[in-house]
Amino acid sequence: MTVLEDRIAMAESDNESTLDEMFDRLEKMPAPEGYKVEIVEGTVYMSPQRDTHWEIIADIYEQLRTKYPRKRVKSDVRIDYPGHLNGFATDVTVVKEGAAKTEKGHWRHEDVEFVAEVISRGTAANDYGPKKTAYAVAEVPVYLIADPYKGTCYVYTQPKEGDYITRTKVDFGTDIDLTGTVVDLTLKTDEFPRD
Repeated sequence: MTVLEDRIAMAESDNESTLDEMFDRLEKMPAPEGYKVEIVEGTVYMSPQRDTHWEIIADIYEQLRTKYPRKRVKSDVRIDYPGHLNGFATDVTVVKEGAAKTEKGHWRHEDVEFVAEVISRGTAANDYGPKKTAYAVAEVPVYLIADPYKGTCYVYTQPKEGDYITRTKVDFGTDIDLTGTVVDLTLKTDEFPRD
């Protein structure tokens, strides 16, 4: 192992320890019911679960379940991503076949095949900014953003060098064709509610 590789490993280990400590503290705090908690670039975000938000998440989850077994489709489960202190609780995640948790009981970002985030007003900048970057660096093959305020979805594919090469815009009511990706199905958006 080179000195650089050793330093990178130490930094990742320190990040993981710090994230674990931050989440341990958060779990001991009385968080309001119905709030999602995640850490983006070292900052803690707590977002209330809105009805519209949940309806879109449930719709995506149900459609994914037509192809994937329950154990591969996750929602609001902590996964640590590359970058400084990124512990996300993604709205919907699909992990690879055979993916296993780490010794600490966490899913690995290397095993994530699909991520969907539903925009909230207070955290939209994270979904379009640092979270998109972290997913690209982690080489998540498909990243979907559903925006109920604009009635639009954005599908990002082909991660390369910390960004996505392809971005496809799809209006609510139009099918999202993911058949050419690892997801290999079409998501319907005609029942996605708007805010």
